[in-house]
Order: sequence, then structure tokens, then C-alpha cells
Amino acid sequence: MAANKYLILPGGLKMPTLGFGTFDSNDETEVTVSLNAALEAGYRHIDTAYVYQNEKNIGNVLKQWFASGKLKREDIFITTKLPMYGVHPDRVEFFMKKSLENLQLKYVDLYLVHLPLGFKYDESTGRPKVNEKGEVQFEGKTDHAAIWRKMEEQVDAGRAKTIGLSNYNISQIETVLKSARIKPANLQVELHVFLQQNALVDFCHKNGITVVAHTPLGSPGYNKFLKKIGKPERDLPDILSNPVIGKIAKKHSKSSAQIAIRFLIQRGIAPIPKSVTPKRVQENINVFDFTLDDSDMKELKNLEVGEKARVCEFRVFNGIELHPDYPMEV
Repeated sequence: MAANKYLILPGGLKMPTLGFGTFDSNDETEVTVSLNAALEAGYRHIDTAYVYQNEKNIGNVLKQWFASGKLKREDIFITTKLPMYGVHPDRVEFFMKKSLENLQLKYVDLYLVHLPLGFKYDESTGRPKVNEKGEVQFEGKTDHAAIWRKMEEQVDAGRAKTIGLSNYNISQIETVLKSARIKPANLQVELHVFLQQNALVDFCHKNGITVVAHTPLGSPGYNKFLKKIGKPERDLPDILSNPVIGKIAKKHSKSSAQIAIRFLIQRGIAPIPKSVTPKRVQENINVFDFTLDDSDMKELKNLEVGEKARVCEFRVFNGIELHPDYPMEV
């Protein structure tokens, strides 16, 4: 598949192939500095989610760019996501409206179901309900068809241009497709050189579903996050110091991160790398001035490890492995 600068969604909507992945942070300064750096560097595809707690800060930055005339709403592609405690037919519209209010937008370009798992919602805290052991309380097996009907209503109401899924496996996508009036436009999943998910990507492409790769660099800072929330650190894939990637990077006078990003783009996938460092934000977007040749791609494809290389297995939510829709592997 050609490495274009855009992926075309239903209705002809263009999604920039390279996006800026935002992060779970309510640190206004950190979000503001990194997003401004991304917009200055030329990113026009911004990915966020209700659970990241950064939608309000993103909305404030966008408002400033719109007010200054440097950016028009139609110039930018915004994705946000229905939180896990919104995965219930009665709460889809509620959280869609909350995200639009936070972002100070009339619509988003793409609205995703963040996880195929529904958590019970605690109205008093605005967070998932937990039991005395601190375990997340679930809604039971997810009625994917019922959730999708409510997602379709967001398109009908003009709140979302397109809708899609995140962290779904093939069987869960098939369940949605069977009843869908509006087909999912996109699937966002973890994808990188060590976790290539070829069967899932092929399935999506055959069914006209575009694919976005979260965690495309393996999330080098994930252990800091685990430590912050009191979870044990894990042995994570180290993409940026891999010798094969390093050799290819040297060949093209690029960084290892740029090689890892370019690899996904040439597979017809849109990566959304995250960074809070302006220099790296700028570096990550400079991937359209070179091409990986067949031998490069073969070497990179041979780095596939599979499920052992998965960073985001979502066990940060205590008890999630007990959910009937877990795990989410293909």
C-alpha cells in the first residue's frame, strides 16, 4: 500500500497519515507546550480521549489557534474516544457531548469506542465504580450492536463526522459489522515493529477500515506511568535501541524513531506517536522525505515478536482480566 500523507475515510474525509498522540495528563502546561509544538511542526491530526483528562486543555489551545487565524476548524482532524465507563447504550451520547464541551468543538472528525469493555459509572466521582478491593466493576458482556447504534446516532446528529473502534479484535469487529448501518471507519490498536498484528490489519484493510497505530514506538515511558499508579514495572520492548532499526536508521541518516514510524506508514497504517519534548515532536513528523526499500521492510518485518511485545494490556484496571470480553487479542 502506498505511503500517502492521507488515509481516506468514508465520505471522502481525509485523515492525515501521521498524527500527534496526546497523553493521560491533566498537567495544563505539559499539554499546552507539547500541543503547540505539534501544531507549529505541522501536525494536523490530533488524537485524544475522554479518559486522558486533557480534552479541556486541548480545547483551549485549539481555540487560541482558531482565534488567531492560524488554523481553521476544517484544517485539523480531531479524534476522541468514548470512555470505558461510557460503554453502555444510555451513556454514549452523554459522553460524546461532554467531550465536545471539553474540546469547545461542534463536532469531532472521528469518535472511537475506546475499549470493547463496559465499566459501571460512578456519577459521584465521574469515574468507574470500584469495589472494596479496588477492582473495576463491569457492566457484563458488552452488547456491541447496541453500543454501535448509539455511535451511529452521533453521526446522524452531526457530533461526529465518522465513527470507529479502538482495541477491538477481529471477532468483536465482525459483531459490529453484522448489524452496522454505518460501517466503522477506523480501528485504533497498538502496533509497532515488535507487535505487527498482520491478521488484524489485513482484515481491516479488506473490509475498508483504516488502521491507526497507538504506541508505535513501544511507549518508552510506560514504566514511569506504572510506577506512578503503584503497579510493578515490566520488561518492555525497546524499539529505539534495537540494533537492526539502528542500522537502517544510519543507512537513511534518520533516527530509530523515524524508521519505526515510517515502517508503519508504508504498511498503510497511520501512527500517532506521543512526545512531550518539542524536539522529538518535530523529528517524528519528518518521515516523508525518504522511503524504506524492500530489504529494509523485510528486516523490519522479521522483528515481529507478537503478543509478548504488547505494552498496553490494560491490567492497570484492577480485575480487568475477569471481564467476559477480555483479552482483546485477535
